[in-house]
Amino acid sequence: MNLELVMQELEALGKERTKQIYLSNGAHEPLFGVATGAMKPIFKKTKINQPLAEQLYATGNYDAMYFAGIIADPNAMSEADYDRWMDGAYFYMVSDFVVAVTLAEADIAQQVADKWIASGEELRMSAGWSCYCWLLGSRKDHEFSERKLAGMLKTVENTIQDAPERAQYAMNNFVYTVAVSYLPLHDQACETARSIGPVEVNTGKPRSKFINACDNIQKAVDKGRIGFKRKHVRC
Repeated sequence: MNLELVMQELEALGKERTKQIYLSNGAHEPLFGVATGAMKPIFKKTKINQPLAEQLYATGNYDAMYFAGIIADPNAMSEADYDRWMDGAYFYMVSDFVVAVTLAEADIAQQVADKWIASGEELRMSAGWSCYCWLLGSRKDHEFSERKLAGMLKTVENTIQDAPERAQYAMNNFVYTVAVSYLPLHDQACETARSIGPVEVNTGKPRSKFINACDNIQKAVDKGRIGFKRKHVRC
C-alpha cells in the first residue's frame, strides 16, 4: 500500500464522535477520528514499513501519525529521527502514545528518553518519562539499573510539583509503573508516592483535578497486578 491508499482507508474509518474526543484532548485539523483498534486491518496490509511510516507522520494528520507509529521499525530510526518525530509531536497523544511507544521498542530507548527528560521541554519530558513507563511495563527487570531507577524516583519526588503539567502526568505514572512492574523498587516507589501525595493538574482550567499514584498503586495491589508485564508495547 502507498500513502494515498492508506490515507483513503483511514478517512473511510473516521467517526465524528471520535474526532471530537481527539479534538477535546488537544488534537487539531487535519484528522479523521479513527479509533485505534480500527486500524488493525490496514496494518495487515502494510506490515512494518518505515518509509511509509515516515510519509504518514509527515502529513501532520493525527490519525496518520498514530498509524505511522504502528508500522514504524523502531530500530531503523536513529536518535535524530526520534528527535525529528518529537519536533512534530504537537500534543501529548502524539508525544506519549506514538513517539514514546515507538521508542520503547528501540535499542536506544533509554539514552534518548534520558535526554528528553533532561531537556526541560514539556512534551519531551513527558515522552521521556512515558517511554520508561512503556519500557518497565514490558521488559524484564534485569534490563534496568536499579540504582538509576531509584535516582529517578528521587528526581520525581523532588521536582514533580514544579514540573510542566504533561510531565507531571508522566512522572506520576512513572512512580505507579515502577511500583507495579519493577519488583526490586516496589517499596521505594510506594514510599515515593506517599511522599508526593496528590498532585494538582489542570490548574488553568475551570476545574482542576488531582492525580495520585498512591491510590492507583493500592488498586493494583488489590487486584493482584504487582509484577505485571505486557507482551507487546504497540498494538
